[in-house]
Amino acid sequence: MSEFAIEFDHVWKGFPLHRDRPGFKEFMVNIHWRVKRRAGGDSYFYALKDLTLRVERGECVGIIGRNGAGKSTLLSLMLRTISPSKGRVRTIERVTPLLELGGGFHPDLTGWENVILNGVLLGLTKEDVLKKLPSIVDFSEIGEFMDFPMRTYSSGMYLRLAFSVAIHTDPRIFIIDEVLSVGDEEFQKKSKGEMIKLIEGGVTTVFVSHDLNAIQQICHRALWLDHGELVAQGEPEVVIKKYREGAIVRPLAS
Repeated sequence: MSEFAIEFDHVWKGFPLHRDRPGFKEFMVNIHWRVKRRAGGDSYFYALKDLTLRVERGECVGIIGRNGAGKSTLLSLMLRTISPSKGRVRTIERVTPLLELGGGFHPDLTGWENVILNGVLLGLTKEDVLKKLPSIVDFSEIGEFMDFPMRTYSSGMYLRLAFSVAIHTDPRIFIIDEVLSVGDEEFQKKSKGEMIKLIEGGVTTVFVSHDLNAIQQICHRALWLDHGELVAQGEPEVVIKKYREGAIVRPLAS
Protein backbone atom coordinates (compact mmCIF):
# COMPACT_ATOMS: atom_id res chain seq x y z
CA MET A 1 0.00 0.00 0.00
CA SER A 2 1.22 3.50 -0.85
CA GLU A 3 2.83 5.54 1.91
CA PHE A 4 1.22 8.65 0.43
CA ALA A 5 -2.28 9.79 1.42
CA ILE A 6 -2.54 12.26 -1.48
CA GLU A 7 -0.74 12.18 -4.82
CA PHE A 8 -0.78 14.68 -7.70
CA ASP A 9 1.05 13.58 -10.86
CA HIS A 10 1.65 16.32 -13.44
CA VAL A 11 -1.77 17.85 -12.83
CA TRP A 12 -3.16 20.67 -14.95
CA LYS A 13 -6.54 22.30 -14.39
CA GLY A 14 -7.94 24.69 -16.94
CA PHE A 15 -11.13 26.70 -17.04
CA PRO A 16 -12.68 28.07 -20.27
CA LEU A 17 -12.44 31.82 -20.76
CA HIS A 18 -15.76 32.21 -22.55
CA ARG A 19 -18.49 34.65 -21.66
CA ASP A 20 -22.23 34.00 -21.85
CA ARG A 21 -23.40 32.90 -25.27
CA PRO A 22 -23.55 36.03 -27.52
CA GLY A 23 -26.50 37.18 -29.60
CA PHE A 24 -26.43 36.64 -33.37
CA LYS A 25 -25.18 40.17 -34.16
CA GLU A 26 -22.30 39.99 -31.65
CA PHE A 27 -21.41 36.50 -32.84
CA MET A 28 -21.13 37.63 -36.50
CA VAL A 29 -19.14 40.77 -35.65
CA ASN A 30 -16.63 38.80 -33.58
CA ILE A 31 -16.58 35.50 -35.46
CA HIS A 32 -13.07 36.05 -36.89
CA TRP A 33 -11.65 36.74 -33.44
CA ARG A 34 -13.41 33.71 -31.98
CA VAL A 35 -12.10 31.35 -34.62
CA LYS A 36 -8.59 32.75 -34.23
CA ARG A 37 -8.69 32.40 -30.45
CA ARG A 38 -9.92 28.82 -30.65
CA ALA A 39 -7.30 27.92 -33.23
CA GLY A 40 -4.56 29.48 -31.10
CA GLY A 41 -5.57 27.35 -28.13
CA ASP A 42 -5.49 30.28 -25.70
CA SER A 43 -9.14 30.14 -24.62
CA TYR A 44 -8.37 28.46 -21.29
CA PHE A 45 -7.07 29.82 -18.00
CA TYR A 46 -4.93 27.29 -16.16
CA ALA A 47 -5.33 27.56 -12.40
CA LEU A 48 -2.79 24.73 -11.88
CA LYS A 49 0.12 23.96 -14.20
CA ASP A 50 1.95 20.64 -14.25
CA LEU A 51 1.68 20.22 -10.48
CA THR A 52 3.32 17.18 -8.89
CA LEU A 53 3.17 16.72 -5.12
CA ARG A 54 2.91 14.03 -2.47
CA VAL A 55 1.41 14.21 1.02
CA GLU A 56 2.51 11.40 3.33
CA ARG A 57 0.17 9.59 5.68
CA GLY A 58 -0.05 11.43 9.00
CA GLU A 59 1.64 14.54 7.61
CA CYS A 60 0.31 18.07 8.09
CA VAL A 61 0.98 20.21 5.03
CA GLY A 62 0.37 23.95 4.91
CA ILE A 63 -0.51 25.62 1.60
CA ILE A 64 0.33 29.30 1.22
CA GLY A 65 0.07 31.77 -1.63
CA ARG A 66 -1.64 34.98 -2.63
CA ASN A 67 -5.27 35.13 -3.74
CA GLY A 68 -5.60 33.52 -7.18
CA ALA A 69 -2.54 31.30 -6.69
CA GLY A 70 -4.55 28.09 -7.23
CA LYS A 71 -5.12 27.01 -3.61
CA SER A 72 -8.90 26.58 -3.87
CA THR A 73 -8.54 24.66 -7.12
CA LEU A 74 -6.01 22.38 -5.43
CA LEU A 75 -8.44 21.63 -2.59
CA SER A 76 -11.33 21.02 -4.99
CA LEU A 77 -9.22 18.44 -6.81
CA MET A 78 -8.37 16.74 -3.52
CA LEU A 79 -12.08 16.59 -2.70
CA ARG A 80 -12.90 15.28 -6.20
CA THR A 81 -15.50 18.00 -6.73
CA ILE A 82 -13.66 18.78 -9.98
CA SER A 83 -11.44 16.65 -12.20
CA PRO A 84 -8.00 17.51 -13.59
CA SER A 85 -7.69 18.59 -17.22
CA LYS A 86 -4.48 16.58 -17.43
CA GLY A 87 -2.61 14.33 -15.01
CA ARG A 88 -3.79 12.19 -12.10
CA VAL A 89 -5.05 12.86 -8.57
CA ARG A 90 -5.20 10.06 -6.01
CA THR A 91 -6.41 10.00 -2.39
CA ILE A 92 -6.33 6.76 -0.42
CA GLU A 93 -9.03 7.46 2.18
CA ARG A 94 -12.19 9.44 2.80
CA VAL A 95 -11.60 13.20 2.89
CA THR A 96 -13.28 15.38 5.52
CA PRO A 97 -13.49 19.03 4.40
CA LEU A 98 -13.86 22.14 6.53
CA LEU A 99 -13.92 24.77 3.80
CA GLU A 100 -16.48 27.32 4.86
CA LEU A 101 -18.76 28.23 7.71
CA GLY A 102 -21.38 25.50 7.94
CA GLY A 103 -21.22 24.58 4.26
CA GLY A 104 -23.46 21.57 4.93
CA PHE A 105 -25.87 23.42 7.24
CA HIS A 106 -29.42 24.47 6.39
CA PRO A 107 -30.44 27.84 7.87
CA ASP A 108 -34.03 26.78 8.66
CA LEU A 109 -33.03 23.68 10.63
CA THR A 110 -32.06 23.76 14.30
CA GLY A 111 -28.54 23.16 15.53
CA TRP A 112 -29.49 19.61 16.56
CA GLU A 113 -30.94 18.81 13.17
CA ASN A 114 -27.98 20.28 11.33
CA VAL A 115 -25.47 18.32 13.39
CA ILE A 116 -27.20 15.07 12.41
CA LEU A 117 -27.48 16.11 8.76
CA ASN A 118 -23.89 17.33 8.52
CA GLY A 119 -22.48 14.31 10.35
CA VAL A 120 -24.22 11.94 7.93
CA LEU A 121 -22.99 13.98 4.95
CA LEU A 122 -19.45 13.61 6.32
CA GLY A 123 -19.73 9.83 6.45
CA LEU A 124 -21.13 8.89 9.87
CA THR A 125 -24.29 6.90 10.46
CA LYS A 126 -27.17 8.59 12.26
CA GLU A 127 -26.54 6.31 15.25
CA ASP A 128 -22.88 7.37 15.37
CA VAL A 129 -23.85 11.05 15.30
CA LEU A 130 -26.35 10.59 18.13
CA LYS A 131 -23.66 8.93 20.27
CA LYS A 132 -21.28 11.81 19.63
CA LEU A 133 -23.88 14.58 20.09
CA PRO A 134 -23.04 15.46 23.73
CA SER A 135 -19.34 15.79 22.91
CA ILE A 136 -20.06 17.82 19.75
CA VAL A 137 -22.29 20.27 21.61
CA ASP A 138 -19.89 20.53 24.54
CA PHE A 139 -16.94 21.40 22.29
CA SER A 140 -18.94 23.94 20.26
CA GLU A 141 -20.18 25.77 23.39
CA ILE A 142 -23.46 26.53 21.59
CA GLY A 143 -25.60 25.44 24.56
CA GLU A 144 -29.27 26.43 24.46
CA PHE A 145 -28.93 27.84 20.95
CA MET A 146 -28.97 24.26 19.63
CA ASP A 147 -32.78 24.54 19.78
CA PHE A 148 -32.82 27.56 17.46
CA PRO A 149 -32.71 27.63 13.63
CA MET A 150 -29.21 28.31 12.35
CA ARG A 151 -30.26 31.48 10.53
CA THR A 152 -30.22 33.07 14.00
CA TYR A 153 -26.55 32.10 14.58
CA SER A 154 -23.61 34.45 14.35
CA SER A 155 -20.71 33.54 12.03
CA GLY A 156 -18.68 32.53 15.09
CA MET A 157 -21.40 30.14 16.22
CA TYR A 158 -21.56 28.62 12.73
CA LEU A 159 -17.82 28.08 12.85
CA ARG A 160 -17.76 26.48 16.28
CA LEU A 161 -20.49 24.01 15.42
CA ALA A 162 -19.06 23.19 11.95
CA PHE A 163 -15.58 22.59 13.36
CA SER A 164 -16.94 20.51 16.22
CA VAL A 165 -18.89 18.24 13.86
CA ALA A 166 -15.89 17.83 11.53
CA ILE A 167 -13.42 16.79 14.23
CA HIS A 168 -15.89 14.23 15.61
CA THR A 169 -16.26 12.38 12.29
CA ASP A 170 -13.01 10.44 12.84
CA PRO A 171 -11.33 12.06 9.82
CA ARG A 172 -8.55 10.26 7.97
CA ILE A 173 -7.68 13.12 5.60
CA PHE A 174 -8.68 16.52 6.98
CA ILE A 175 -8.79 19.55 4.67
CA ILE A 176 -9.13 22.98 6.26
CA ASP A 177 -9.40 26.25 4.37
CA GLU A 178 -8.84 29.41 6.44
CA VAL A 179 -11.63 28.82 8.94
CA LEU A 180 -9.35 28.77 11.98
CA SER A 181 -8.76 32.49 11.46
CA VAL A 182 -12.44 33.22 12.20
CA GLY A 183 -13.89 33.48 15.67
CA ASP A 184 -12.57 34.76 18.97
CA GLU A 185 -9.04 34.22 20.21
CA GLU A 186 -10.07 31.60 22.75
CA PHE A 187 -11.76 29.42 20.13
CA GLN A 188 -8.82 29.81 17.74
CA LYS A 189 -6.50 28.53 20.46
CA LYS A 190 -8.88 25.68 21.24
CA SER A 191 -9.30 24.65 17.59
CA LYS A 192 -5.55 24.74 16.96
CA GLY A 193 -5.04 22.53 19.98
CA GLU A 194 -7.59 20.06 18.62
CA MET A 195 -5.88 20.08 15.23
CA ILE A 196 -2.57 19.24 16.88
CA LYS A 197 -4.25 16.30 18.67
CA LEU A 198 -5.57 15.00 15.34
CA ILE A 199 -2.16 15.35 13.69
CA GLU A 200 -0.39 13.64 16.59
CA GLY A 201 -3.00 10.88 16.26
CA GLY A 202 -1.96 10.30 12.64
CA VAL A 203 -4.62 12.23 10.72
CA THR A 204 -3.31 13.52 7.39
CA THR A 205 -4.07 17.25 7.27
CA VAL A 206 -3.95 19.86 4.50
CA PHE A 207 -4.21 23.37 5.92
CA VAL A 208 -4.67 26.40 3.66
CA SER A 209 -4.24 29.72 5.39
CA HIS A 210 -2.93 33.26 5.15
CA ASP A 211 -2.05 32.97 8.85
CA LEU A 212 1.64 32.23 8.39
CA ASN A 213 2.26 31.90 12.11
CA ALA A 214 -0.35 29.13 12.33
CA ILE A 215 1.24 27.37 9.34
CA GLN A 216 4.63 27.53 11.05
CA GLN A 217 3.28 26.33 14.41
CA ILE A 218 1.13 23.44 13.17
CA CYS A 219 2.51 22.08 9.90
CA HIS A 220 5.34 19.65 9.20
CA ARG A 221 5.86 21.05 5.70
CA ALA A 222 4.76 24.09 3.70
CA LEU A 223 4.00 24.43 -0.02
CA TRP A 224 4.00 27.79 -1.78
CA LEU A 225 1.78 28.16 -4.85
CA ASP A 226 2.08 31.09 -7.23
CA HIS A 227 0.02 31.41 -10.44
CA GLY A 228 -0.75 27.71 -10.36
CA GLU A 229 2.85 26.57 -9.95
CA LEU A 230 4.65 25.06 -6.97
CA VAL A 231 7.54 27.46 -6.46
CA ALA A 232 8.83 26.28 -3.06
CA GLN A 233 8.30 23.51 -0.53
CA GLY A 234 10.02 22.31 2.61
CA GLU A 235 10.38 23.36 6.24
CA PRO A 236 7.61 25.88 7.04
CA GLU A 237 10.03 28.45 8.46
CA VAL A 238 12.18 28.39 5.30
CA VAL A 239 9.27 28.50 2.84
CA ILE A 240 7.50 31.28 4.75
CA LYS A 241 10.70 33.35 4.79
CA LYS A 242 10.95 33.04 1.00
CA TYR A 243 7.28 33.91 0.63
CA ARG A 244 7.62 37.02 2.78
CA GLU A 245 10.65 38.11 0.80
CA GLY A 246 8.79 37.51 -2.46
CA ALA A 247 11.70 35.47 -3.83
CA ILE A 248 9.81 33.71 -6.62
CA VAL A 249 11.95 31.35 -8.66
CA ARG A 250 9.82 29.96 -11.46
CA PRO A 251 10.49 26.48 -12.90
CA LEU A 252 12.39 26.57 -16.17
CA ALA A 253 10.36 25.86 -19.30
CA SER A 254 11.08 22.47 -20.81
